[in-house]
Amino acid sequence: MSDADSAGSTAASPPVVAVVGRPNVGKSTLVNRVLGRREAVVEDVPGVTRDRVTYDAEWRGRRFTLVDTGGWDPDAKGFMARVASQAEVAVMAADVVLFVVDVTVGATDVDDAVVRILRRAGKPVILVANKADDLRGDAEAASLWSLGLGQPYPVSAMHGRGTGDLLDAVLEALPETPRESGVDTAGPRRIALVGKPNVGKSSLLNRLAGEERAVVDEVAGTTIDPVDELVELGGKTWRFIDTAGIRRRVRYAVGHEFYASLRTTAAIERAEVVVVLLDAAQPLSEQDLRIISTVVEAGRGLVLAFNKWDLVDEERRLRLEKELDRQLRVQWAPRVNISAKTGWHVDRIVRAIETSLEGWTTRVPTGQLNAFLGRLVAAHPHPVRGGKQPRILFGTQPQTCPPKFLLFTTGELEPAYCRFIERRLREEFGFAGSPIVISQRVRPKRKRRR
Repeated sequence: MSDADSAGSTAASPPVVAVVGRPNVGKSTLVNRVLGRREAVVEDVPGVTRDRVTYDAEWRGRRFTLVDTGGWDPDAKGFMARVASQAEVAVMAADVVLFVVDVTVGATDVDDAVVRILRRAGKPVILVANKADDLRGDAEAASLWSLGLGQPYPVSAMHGRGTGDLLDAVLEALPETPRESGVDTAGPRRIALVGKPNVGKSSLLNRLAGEERAVVDEVAGTTIDPVDELVELGGKTWRFIDTAGIRRRVRYAVGHEFYASLRTTAAIERAEVVVVLLDAAQPLSEQDLRIISTVVEAGRGLVLAFNKWDLVDEERRLRLEKELDRQLRVQWAPRVNISAKTGWHVDRIVRAIETSLEGWTTRVPTGQLNAFLGRLVAAHPHPVRGGKQPRILFGTQPQTCPPKFLLFTTGELEPAYCRFIERRLREEFGFAGSPIVISQRVRPKRKRRR
């Protein structure tokens, strides 16, 4: 197999296995057992794991990504909402879900609530009966058939008992081929509307749909849950996702804001293109820039929609152009000036979305890419640093959605040179509305023969 073929086969995203369950049922211990090393923090106190943490795992030659998640506190106020929020985020990107239950406690009301969430998600679920340290634990595991998730797999994450059978079941449930990207492009194209509270997301959705589908109010924060709507535009059906306004960083948010932020992040991950609404009448804020960065880091197509343009005068337009030049690093994103309230230029959003989708799915043939790289390196070689000059030997694009390029080099390329390559890639091949990811694989140095 050539380097190019190898790169193409390994660049596809490995399948994802999410580990979910109540606090202190042994999720992190199970993760460590699967990994074969102590990576996840384990403590005999509920709630040690608070964020989703991902690890690269392997079983019988099959690679997959293992996601350790935080548990749920059954005594917290409104815990049903917390269960729904956490479960939704945990399973959103998963191909298989490991639902861990403590056999020494048995199924609880929280477990029943999680089961209902998992069923709605439609993902394959494997029921893990943890802390089955002996034959008595196996007998207790049989009572978990009542959850309706099929066969419980009795394991002892602490001692390793039964984990081999569990992992065999995981491999059977995983999809046959790795996903080329983390986004399913089947069905209507998914477009998320995100932005600060009260920037006009719900008004825009209503204007696009031609009817009152989302609640609109002058009070910020009316929308809490993402709202999916199928809308006919330009002869196509689109799935628009109206999200809650992102008010602050997730870790600083409190109450329903925290869960609204989690849901909005999950909506971005589920979307193919994200339309970020900005208040054209107000200066760009740190919050606006953070939202744009979140979309770029998620690898989604991007459209910038400057709403409330009917409130912008000539002086504000001049100031806005200066702000964009100084603060925005996404000049490649299509821009649309609109007024969701009056409907002015709203029809242009579809054209911008299509442009972004085209850039997001663009693939450059390997021969064409290497001819371009050859011309680029000949005209603008990498600077010499410390008497060494890294060279690009070969390049390939193993993935789209977003476009990812893998460069085989003789040494580490400087970040500034990678940014230069990205800029020239855009000039040559487009990629409007899409982030570009450039990674490199440095050729190992050959050992000198004695």
